[in-house]
Amino acid sequence: MAVKNYGLLKGKVIESRMERDLDTPHYQIHVVDENSVHYRIAVNVMSSSEDSEVLYLVNENFASSLTEKLAQLPESYLALGDENRELAIDYIRDGLFEPSLMTPLPSDATGPDNDLNDMLDKYVQRAISEKALIYVYGSKFGPESQPDKVFGFQPTNGMHNIHMNQGNEDKPNERDWADDNGTWHDGSLFLQFEDQWTAIFLAFLSQSWCTDERGYPTRMCRHDDKIQTSS
Repeated sequence: MAVKNYGLLKGKVIESRMERDLDTPHYQIHVVDENSVHYRIAVNVMSSSEDSEVLYLVNENFASSLTEKLAQLPESYLALGDENRELAIDYIRDGLFEPSLMTPLPSDATGPDNDLNDMLDKYVQRAISEKALIYVYGSKFGPESQPDKVFGFQPTNGMHNIHMNQGNEDKPNERDWADDNGTWHDGSLFLQFEDQWTAIFLAFLSQSWCTDERGYPTRMCRHDDKIQTSS
């Protein structure tokens, strides 16, 4: 089925907030576009599944033809459908990074620079101080009339599913995320600094990296296994 309202947001970060004590914590980012529309970006830092950790990979010097296309876009939200599929991303199919380089990281750990909150905050705080552009791939939610539950702007508006959105196992009679499966619907963050691009990719250990043309697992394989797809 694929995640709903898949798209790309381009804007500037104005603040952020860590969540460490919730059942399903997120790293929250407040972004505003050139039309003064406000968005909350909810980035998973812990899986809601007991048997799954969050994998991450940061490329501080990301180089790809994709960045040339992104740089030409206006600062706003863009829905990604068939007419602009060349801007969509797929962790398995488009070769933006080597999946075996991803590593698991806890959402919260004692000490500095050793959990996902710390990792994300490092780059987001730099983006704030340097007024860098952020590009957010994921699912749009809102607008909703009530004030945003984290940053208080109104109406509520934002992006979530900022991670791989395929390879989820269909588990009858259990909660699962199989309905989110889809190719060319993955989420990520890109930060455009003056002298470099930084890319951040996130996935869950429970997701398979061997998927069919619908994004469903053909078999369960890890990010550090040899990638095989049917497409």
